[in-house]
Amino acid sequence: MAEPKAAVKAKLFCGILTKYTEVLEEIETELSRLFGEIDTRSELMRFDKTDYYTESMGAPIMREFVSFVPLVEQDELSRIKLQTNEIEKRFFQNKRFDVIRPVNLDPGILTSSRLVLASCKDYSHRIYLGNGVYAEVTLIYRKGEFTPLEWTYPDYRSEEYRNYFKKVREIYTAQLRLLK
Repeated sequence: MAEPKAAVKAKLFCGILTKYTEVLEEIETELSRLFGEIDTRSELMRFDKTDYYTESMGAPIMREFVSFVPLVEQDELSRIKLQTNEIEKRFFQNKRFDVIRPVNLDPGILTSSRLVLASCKDYSHRIYLGNGVYAEVTLIYRKGEFTPLEWTYPDYRSEEYRNYFKKVREIYTAQLRLLK
């Protein structure tokens, strides 16, 4: 019989979607206050693989990813998603924006073998974590590359995203080596 053991800590990252790129620094400050120092930032990328958010967020929508120095316990993902939802609500309640949803925050965790996103939407391939939050394995690491799955969002399938996460994984594995 296999004995339960603690999961290895994971690398926390957050995707930021907004058409208001001037608020990215403010968002990063909020995220850093909650989750620690930011150690990577992606290039600012156009979010154009779907128009799903255009009605609520306006256009053009831009995406930035950030990752954080402190590693997190994997079972903290639901709490983290609720915290990022609170940041989104503050931007919504601010009323300085001309759209319903000025900011969309997508936290996730990365391990040596996978990238997992948190979602408040249930679907067949998502696992319930509690508190209305689900986890979705979005990319798996195989043969030196992040590989999309059947349900992986089109933007996460892109080489641009996968290359960014490969760099984050390199930092993460270096952090793990220092912990040993």
